[in-house]
Amino acid sequence: MARVVVDVMLKPEILDPQGQAVQRALPRLGFDGIADVRQGKRFELEVQGPVDEAALARIHEMAETFLANTVIEDFVVKVES
Repeated sequence: MARVVVDVMLKPEILDPQGQAVQRALPRLGFDGIADVRQGKRFELEVQGPVDEAALARIHEMAETFLANTVIEDFVVKVES
């Protein structure tokens, strides 16, 4: 089995209130020097069979229609070994 990871992040122009809350909390917790925080989602998919072009196309379609809201989010599909 192969693992395919889909990382979903808000587009840069979309405000990220969760990321901003984390960024504001970090200095109070002693973590200085962090200029920005963006929060996202990570999906790890265990794929049966080979991860060929057809499988990647299907996963891309899944990410585009189900895992990400493409109006406000971008996503990246990666194969991990």
